[in-house]
Amino acid sequence: LFRLTVKRLFSASRSSVDSTEMKKFQLLAHKWWDEEGEYSALHSMNDIRVPFIRDTLLSMRSNYHLGSPLSGVKILDVGCGGGLLSEPLGRLGASVTGIDPLEDNIRTADQHKSFDPVLAKRIQYKSSSLEQIVEECIETFDVIVASEVVEHVADLEMFIKCCSQVLKPEGSLFITTINKTQLSYVLGIVVAEKIMGIVPEGTHQWEKFVPPEELGRLLESNGFSVKTVNGMLFNPLSGSWSWMESTSVNYAMHAVKSGAQGQSSPTDAVSETESKLPSATAGTAM
Repeated sequence: LFRLTVKRLFSASRSSVDSTEMKKFQLLAHKWWDEEGEYSALHSMNDIRVPFIRDTLLSMRSNYHLGSPLSGVKILDVGCGGGLLSEPLGRLGASVTGIDPLEDNIRTADQHKSFDPVLAKRIQYKSSSLEQIVEECIETFDVIVASEVVEHVADLEMFIKCCSQVLKPEGSLFITTINKTQLSYVLGIVVAEKIMGIVPEGTHQWEKFVPPEELGRLLESNGFSVKTVNGMLFNPLSGSWSWMESTSVNYAMHAVKSGAQGQSSPTDAVSETESKLPSATAGTAM
C-alpha cells in the first residue's frame, strides 16, 4: 500500500525537473570533462566537496578499508551531469548510481567511465528524474549527493521529499548550492557569468538561489536533521575553492534522515565530530 501511495504521489504530472534548465545544459553536454572549459569550477570543487563527503561518512563508520574507505556504501548522485562527482566517489570504493534527466549528459558520463574498468563496475548511470527513481525503489540508498542541483529544480520541496523516499533511515544527504544574497548575485552572476565568464551566461537565476535557513527548514520538516553547514569560497584568480565560515555565497550542507519510526538518529553526535575534522570539513556545525 505504501509503495502504491508513493507511486501515485510522484507519478503525477508534477516534476522537479525544469525544462528550461534542461535546454541550457543540453548545449554543454559534451564539455563536462574539459577541465579548462565551462565546468572548470566544478572540477576544482572536487578538491573540497569529495573530502567533505568522505570524511563526514567515515566519522559515522566504525570500520573501513583505508584503500577503499567507502566500500559497501550505496550513493545516489542526483543531477550527475557528466559524472564529475560520481567518478571520485566510485574511486573511494562506493557503489554509485548517477542520474540526470538529460540523455546527452548520461552518454558523456558513460563514455568517460568506460575508460576505467574499475569505475565501469562501480558506477551506473541512468537518464532519469528523481521522481522515476522513487517509483523504482524505496529506501535504497545510504547516501544522496545533490551538488549544484537544488538551484536548478522546479519544485524544491518535492525534490527534498523524493530524496527522503529513496534514502535509508539514518542515511546522509549532501547538498552544495548558492545562498540568495546581494553578494551571491554580484559574485555568482555579475562577476562569474557576465564579467569573467567562469560559467556560461544564463546558467543561474538569482530568484532560484536558496538561503541555508530556508533549505534547513525544508529538510527538518521532511524528516531530516541538519548536521553541518559550511561556507565555500571560489577564488577566480587561482581557480580554487576553500572553506570559510560565512555562507553568504556558496555553502555545503549535510543532513541525516531520521531513523525508523521517526526516532532521532544515533548520528546526532556526528556534528560534534565533524566540526573537529581537518580542513575538509572546517565550518560551522548547526
